[in-house]
Amino acid sequence: MQDQLNRFIFENTPIRGEVVRLEATWQSVLERHDYPVALRIILGELMAAAALLTATLKLDGALVLQIQGDGLLSLLVVECNSDMTMRATAKWSDELPVAESLNKLVGNGKCVITLLPHDGQSYQGVVPLEGDSIADIIAGYMARSEQLDTVLWLTANDHNAAGMLLQKLPDQPLQDDDDDWNRITQLGGTVKPNELLELSAQTLLHRLFFEEDVRLFEPQAIAFSCPCSRAGVANVLRMLGEEEIAKLVNERKHIEVHCEFCNQRYEFDKIDAEQLFVTDIAVPGGETRH
Repeated sequence: MQDQLNRFIFENTPIRGEVVRLEATWQSVLERHDYPVALRIILGELMAAAALLTATLKLDGALVLQIQGDGLLSLLVVECNSDMTMRATAKWSDELPVAESLNKLVGNGKCVITLLPHDGQSYQGVVPLEGDSIADIIAGYMARSEQLDTVLWLTANDHNAAGMLLQKLPDQPLQDDDDDWNRITQLGGTVKPNELLELSAQTLLHRLFFEEDVRLFEPQAIAFSCPCSRAGVANVLRMLGEEEIAKLVNERKHIEVHCEFCNQRYEFDKIDAEQLFVTDIAVPGGETRH
């Protein structure tokens, strides 16, 4: 099965859902950084959650999902675009204990979701961390910030990351949907991690909701992509100013920059540094897709 996201709805109810499964996309993240075991599981679940959340939005742009804290695991970041291209990174210190809870790894923290439309103003929502799993944190964010009843089931290992989301849309007039919501979320709660990782969306939904009237839509492909480029790095270096860049080159002989997401290395020697501030000279390089 290819990396993909499937949307579905429960007919005659205000309940929708999504299933996502990542393999090549997840492997592309793991290949670029040597993440500790405990971090790999958490970051994989966050990637699945970001894809699920992006699919709920009418957004032409990017969603950035962050978990920030003051613990050993200080930052998790996943960026997912409306075309379902993704990238992810994390920051941590020391060795992360495998058996430690998420709350203890992150410490005092917050969940931040930023929407970056191609046109229009960006939006950012911030809530304190609630719960001791990525699924609980995201559900808490949706309830507190968006006032939408949302439940998620997420899982990840060294090979795949996967998840399922159920969401109740705002109540419709004269419609009592609490019974539907309670029944469907209880059925969803019987899902097992290996089922999320191994079963196709059609097989999974039939196993969980075979007595419900479920409409499954065409899948949307997902892929890893990092839009970093030499030209983009050059623009950032220019912001430091010509004097500061000259000082760095004299001290280090060259300037080396690594993309935190894809680990791509960009090097600027003395000649490159001088050309940064020469007008009408373009720095070679464009968007890269890995």
